[in-house]
Amino acid sequence: MTRKLYIRPIAFADSPQSEEGEAVRMGGAMVWASRFALIVREDGRVVSRQRASAAEIASALGALPADLGAAGEAQWANLRKVHAPLKCGARTVRLDQPQVMGILNMTPDSFSDGGQFLDDAQIAADHASAMLEAGAAIIDVGGESTRPGAGAVWEGDEIARVVPMVERLAAMGAAISLDTRRPAVMEAGLAAGGHIINDVSALRYDPRSLELAASTDAPVVLMHAPGKADDLHSGARFDDVALDVFDWLEERRDAAVAAGIAAERIILDPGFGFGLTLAENLALFNALPLFHALGQPLLVGVSRKRMIGALSNEAPAHQRLGGSVALALKAMEAGAHILRVHDVPETVQAVRVWRGLRDAALTDFSQLPD
Repeated sequence: MTRKLYIRPIAFADSPQSEEGEAVRMGGAMVWASRFALIVREDGRVVSRQRASAAEIASALGALPADLGAAGEAQWANLRKVHAPLKCGARTVRLDQPQVMGILNMTPDSFSDGGQFLDDAQIAADHASAMLEAGAAIIDVGGESTRPGAGAVWEGDEIARVVPMVERLAAMGAAISLDTRRPAVMEAGLAAGGHIINDVSALRYDPRSLELAASTDAPVVLMHAPGKADDLHSGARFDDVALDVFDWLEERRDAAVAAGIAAERIILDPGFGFGLTLAENLALFNALPLFHALGQPLLVGVSRKRMIGALSNEAPAHQRLGGSVALALKAMEAGAHILRVHDVPETVQAVRVWRGLRDAALTDFSQLPD
C-alpha cells in the first residue's frame, strides 16, 4: 500500500495577518496563506482531508503516523522556503516578487507567433529589446514548436535558429533561457551566452540531458508533460490531476538531484496545456499553491493558450490578451515566481499594479485584524 500526504494552501491573506490569525509567506513570494488542507492518499485514492490554520499545523502533523508526519514536516518547511535569486551572468533575477519571462519563438510553426521572427533576425532582436525595455527579466528563446501535432526539428536546424539570437541577446546583457529538450542545443546555447535550461520534457527526451545539465551551473526548468518522445501531449490519465502532477514533478526533481543537479538550481513548471483537458487545466491552475510544498520556484506558462480560447468563444491566439493577463494575476495570487508570456508590456503593468497593492509603503495594513 502506497500512502502519501499533501499540504495544500486553501485560504489566503493580503498581509502576514488574516482574520484567522497568523499567515505564512509561501515560497518567499508576496503571498500569504492562512489555512491548509492536509490530504492523505492511499494507492492513488484520497482517503482523508483535514483543515488546519497555520497555528494548528504543528499539532495536526504531530497527530499523523510517523511516516506521514515526517513528510508533512518537510512539505511545511518547503511551503515557507525563501528561494535564492537566479544568477544569470551579470544579471540577478530575484524570486521574492513575480518576474516576467518574455517568449521569443524562432520557429516557423509556433501556435501563436510562428514565423514572425524566424525570417528576419533584426525584427526578432528588436522584439527582444522591446520586451527587455518593457520589464522582462528573462528572454526565453526557442527553436522548436511544442504545440500539438508539431513536427520534430533536427538539432542542427534548432541550433541554427537559436544560437545567433542567443549571441545577440547576450550582447544586450539579457538573462537568457533556452527553450529546448536537446542536449546539443543546450550546450551550444549555454556556450553562446545562455543562462537557463527550460526543458518541456523535464530532461526525459534525451538521456544525455541530465548529465549535461548536471555538468553546468545553469538553473533548470522541469516541466510536466504526460507524453514521451516527440508527442508530449499524449497518454494523460489522472486520478487527481493536481496530486498526480505533484507526484510527477517530485519524481523528476528527485531524478535531477540524483543525477547531480543541485536542488537550488531546479525550477518547476506544471505544464498547462500539455495533454490536459479544459477541466484538468482549470483544476490544476486552482491548485497552484500546492506546488510550493515541493520546495522549488514555480514557473507558469499559460499565455495565449487553448484553455483561454475555450473559455472565450474560441478566440484565436492573438486575441487572448485579456485571458492571459487574468491568468497571470491568478498565478501571482498563488505565489508563482516566473510568468512566461508573449505580451510583456501588459503583463509587466499588471505585475506592478499587483505588487503595489501589497506594498506596505503604499497601502495601510494597520486596519487589518491583528
